Amino acid sequence: MPFATVDGKTLHYLDQGQGPVVLLGSSYLWDHTMWAPQIEALSCHYRVIALDLWGHGQSGRLPEGMTSLDDLARQALALMDHLDIDCFNLVGLSVGGMWGARLALAAPKRLTSLVLMDTYVGVEPEPTRQYYFSLFDKIEASGSIPEPLLDIVVPIFFRPGIDPQSALYQQFRASLAALPADRLRDSIVPLGRIIFGRDDILPRLHELDAGRTIVLCGDQDKPRPPSEAQEMAELIGCPCLLIPEAGHISNLENPEFVTEALLAILTRKH
Repeated sequence: MPFATVDGKTLHYLDQGQGPVVLLGSSYLWDHTMWAPQIEALSCHYRVIALDLWGHGQSGRLPEGMTSLDDLARQALALMDHLDIDCFNLVGLSVGGMWGARLALAAPKRLTSLVLMDTYVGVEPEPTRQYYFSLFDKIEASGSIPEPLLDIVVPIFFRPGIDPQSALYQQFRASLAALPADRLRDSIVPLGRIIFGRDDILPRLHELDAGRTIVLCGDQDKPRPPSEAQEMAELIGCPCLLIPEAGHISNLENPEFVTEALLAILTRKH
């Protein structure tokens, strides 16, 4: 797997396939492998690049001085520059969509299309922000995500009806339980505070190219409900597509639907 040095740290990414470029932005607490079903299908027709967030997967620790999601957008552009890629499609889920929208605003001519999935670029509602920050404080203090916190955090990412004994659920739970203290304290917790302490860019959404943008959302997404997706789509003036039988990680809960939708979106743009 290739690496690039960005802001003095090692950024890990997958680079697979040939053709027009599709950049995949992952959710917080997941690495690029969350896109496995889509990578397999898309890389038959496209060059797929999927990066690991700082402290996730094989990427290095969070660079010093990071304060905003604008930094993540700038770093993703730096990776594209490193790879000599001028124009590309961007599919961002959760925080991938948060920094993806900022990248689109900062460098609109570089995007062929923008897909915002299970995401929201307004501020985090204050009660939720305080709740997440209290969880971060507990994780930071313990240097782990203890069992009671796993029982709180893991279900957030899935639809309410998911079988907690399913491989998808159990593998994610095990990955969080295995996170080492230094990675949690140096990267994951501070990145979480950046994500959930983000500023509001809803007033800028009208600047996005509505003809090149689409918003997708799991119909049972709890942390980023369909109402938020519809609000953003209205501000952009673009379509909003709900993904049936899916929660926050909609691309893994209904992979066939999402893959077909992405292929249809990308085909229209090329």
